[in-house]
Amino acid sequence: MWDFSWLERRWPGAGYEDWDSVLDQLVDRGYNAVRIDAFPHLVALAPDRMWELIPVWSVQDWGSPAKNRVRVQPELNQFIRKCGDRGVRVGLSTWFREDTSNTRMKIHSAVDHGNIWKKTLDSIAADGLLKHLLDVDLCNEFPLDIWAPFLPKGTQRASAFGSAWMRDAIGIVRTAYPDLDYTFSMTSEYETWKQQDVSILDFLELHIWMAPASGFNEEVGYNYEQFSLRGYEHLVDRAKPLYESKPEYWKSKLRDQIEWAANWSRFSKQPLMTTECWALVDYKDWPLLEWGWIKDLCEVGVRTAAATGRWAAMATSNFCGPQFVGMWRDLDWHKRLTAVIHSATLPA
Repeated sequence: MWDFSWLERRWPGAGYEDWDSVLDQLVDRGYNAVRIDAFPHLVALAPDRMWELIPVWSVQDWGSPAKNRVRVQPELNQFIRKCGDRGVRVGLSTWFREDTSNTRMKIHSAVDHGNIWKKTLDSIAADGLLKHLLDVDLCNEFPLDIWAPFLPKGTQRASAFGSAWMRDAIGIVRTAYPDLDYTFSMTSEYETWKQQDVSILDFLELHIWMAPASGFNEEVGYNYEQFSLRGYEHLVDRAKPLYESKPEYWKSKLRDQIEWAANWSRFSKQPLMTTECWALVDYKDWPLLEWGWIKDLCEVGVRTAAATGRWAAMATSNFCGPQFVGMWRDLDWHKRLTAVIHSATLPA
């Protein structure tokens, strides 16, 4: 998952200044796909404009911690072409990043939502690059307010409104580009999974971590602080000691989540993809934070998920990018786990 970082984090030392170098590193580690933000709302309005973006947080190392300026096209197509040259497939998604005009709030309907994606795909197709795409996720973690603030408050996927929104938005892009696979990625409303109509989706993109589903975050005192270091202070003081106090218990909580996801896949007859996973949601290179136990948990996640035969694609973690130096530099770890992924049985 290279999210919006692929475009935003291009200042010296941010990790993505040299796409050729980091894509070569990605391939060296055994990866053959990458998920990025296509900024479709900005492409649809003015693809070659220089946009000023507002930070979604200052404490995380995804994207920019301060205001930044980006141009989406032709950079998006340039990046896709470089991926294609290396045999790397590109999954498109969007976090609907906020710009100074808050352009995302121009989305008033599912038709608007589908049309901005159609225009974005049109711009990719114009350069003959559709063949390098893996899939299109029309909204990251739909329908969370942080990523889809244009939705009516309280929108749920399990509701008739939420289902219709997904159906109508996908219908527009599927009519225009029927050979692509479409989804809405998810990380909420898991308790109502049997009531959700996911038949319009080509696969389930479920984000799964040990920490939020097990009570781990509550015990640590981590509350997804976006502009305060209080959460990281608690991670430093409490996270690793809590994990090491009963590691098998926390591993079992992760395995339970993975088996639940596999059951949803069997129930819905939809294959799975997971690009944000398996340990904690938030982490980074930071004083007194160690990567070893995170990598251990992520290895449990990869091996458990691969063994189910329900995943068509998966990440090794959501820290698999060059800005997370402590995770990225362990070449052997990445190669070992990508080998597990590539050898897994695909969904029937």
